Amino acid sequence: MAHPQAQPLRPLTPEEQHHLERLSRARSAPAEQVARAAILLAVSQGHPFTLAAQHVGRTSGNAVARLVRRFNLEGLEALTPRHGGGHGVQYTPEVRSTIIAEALRTPDPELDGTATWSLTTLQRSLRSKGLPRISTYTVWVALHEAGLTWQRSRTWCETGVAQRQRQAGTVLVTDPDIEAKKS
Repeated sequence: MAHPQAQPLRPLTPEEQHHLERLSRARSAPAEQVARAAILLAVSQGHPFTLAAQHVGRTSGNAVARLVRRFNLEGLEALTPRHGGGHGVQYTPEVRSTIIAEALRTPDPELDGTATWSLTTLQRSLRSKGLPRISTYTVWVALHEAGLTWQRSRTWCETGVAQRQRQAGTVLVTDPDIEAKKS
């Protein structure tokens, strides 16, 4: 005979019942959420925690007990997995928005030392604006998560033509062998 549950599942509201049933049959939802919905439905039908875990191919009744406890406190939010371990999230959404805003800003050659952003020049600019430990990888991840493709959003200069500072002023320098170098 199964041990009595220390914290049984609270009664489901009709909306929660409907949402869990729909999610447990979903084919395009994340597998972890589908499994959690199926576990909660099994527990709501009176199955013991270990049997509910076995129903979805899991072995730990203790994990089901933690899920039930979380569901009793948070409701349907318990279906969404939290941070799974490892280092915590270091950069907040505000910092990420700062990274995006800086990447979308047109660089000032005088101030930033570049006419176009690279990950390194963007990193240097962000470090001067109060993010002293930011890496180029973090910048790249933030841009990628925002849906920005670096190659498409970067401004490009004409190949073989460059502006150079000379004593007489700014001079446009053209490479005479550019056509041979292009092929």
